[in-house]
Amino acid sequence: MSFKKLHPLLKESLTNVGYETSNAFQKKVLPTLKSGSDAYMIAPKESGKTIALIISTIHKLKAAAFEDSPRAIIVVKDKTDALALKEQFEIFTKNTDLRVYALYDGYDIEKQKTEVYYGQDIVIASPARLSKLYFLNGIHLGEVQLFAIEDADYLGRQNAYNHILRLSESIQKCQYIIIADTMNSKIKNYQNSFMCNAHILKGK
Repeated sequence: MSFKKLHPLLKESLTNVGYETSNAFQKKVLPTLKSGSDAYMIAPKESGKTIALIISTIHKLKAAAFEDSPRAIIVVKDKTDALALKEQFEIFTKNTDLRVYALYDGYDIEKQKTEVYYGQDIVIASPARLSKLYFLNGIHLGEVQLFAIEDADYLGRQNAYNHILRLSESIQKCQYIIIADTMNSKIKNYQNSFMCNAHILKGK
């Protein structure tokens, strides 16, 4: 897929950070992601999965802030991953007014409720904290257009799998993306619920 077909502000961001073209795996997955289809992205580390997610998310949100409720939710393992992915997103959203927020355990939940309430477009969250905030009515999921799980290989641990399953039942129709190094039994089980018609996009 050519970057020429992306939102102009996103193309500008890609140019600014030196991305001139997509790699082989991104060429394979970006058209599917851009179409709005649900997808598993299964490929080794350093294959470009995360950048593909960032590009498709910014393009889907038209590179612009809108009202107050999050339109993209990206679930990650923990605080470290949430902050790292937020930093990556901010490289590509620098010339837009998109608001990116990291939601994680260990931070005052009342402050998080306030910070989310005042308006966020992309929320990157650990599963337990996202679930807790939602059931405290601290985050509105009614406007979510994209729900992604980044680096989903961790999902067999603790209660993360069930947190995500319950949250998916509370979200209206949106695009779901699951990213992992390998297709494990936990994420494959989501095919029986919200990933039933998902494309399985594999890379080497």
